[in-house]
Amino acid sequence: MRKAKWVAAAAGVVLLVAGCGGEGGSDKGGSSSAGSAATGGSGGGGGERLDGAAVTKELTDAATGAGFTQDASGEQIPAEAKDCMVSWTADGEKAKDPAKSYTDTVATLTKGGWTEERSSGQGGSVIKSLKKSSWQLQASNHSAGPLKLVMFVAVDGGPECAAAIAGANKVTPSS
Repeated sequence: MRKAKWVAAAAGVVLLVAGCGGEGGSDKGGSSSAGSAATGGSGGGGGERLDGAAVTKELTDAATGAGFTQDASGEQIPAEAKDCMVSWTADGEKAKDPAKSYTDTVATLTKGGWTEERSSGQGGSVIKSLKKSSWQLQASNHSAGPLKLVMFVAVDGGPECAAAIAGANKVTPSS
């Protein structure tokens, strides 16, 4: 049951990411030369191919370098989607200043080639959408209140991964 909930949530993230593409002309991803030049040649549509392990390493390096430790009780990615999705939840209670660590993590990721596409904030929460290659990353900071929740969820938007996530989301009836 827990796996089904995670896959359903992941599918929601995929839909959210897919829906954030080109509304209002603010889509800065793609293969724009400005994005690629600003990020050392690895911008939104760069030729490199990232996998789940590479994204996990980038997230882990950026987040731990900014003062976060990973929350060991975070959700596990289903096996069929592990190359297509990454979830990294910070232990916000252990961070000295979760908001600063979040900002520093995002800054490190953008220096590493992730392009910030949009940002929104409300009630002390901030959500930033970043892109690198075919990956979309939602960086969420909800640490302004008593709950210290900071998480990073990345999804590969490529066709193989869309099919893998859709397949993982199918619920088989129990006999």
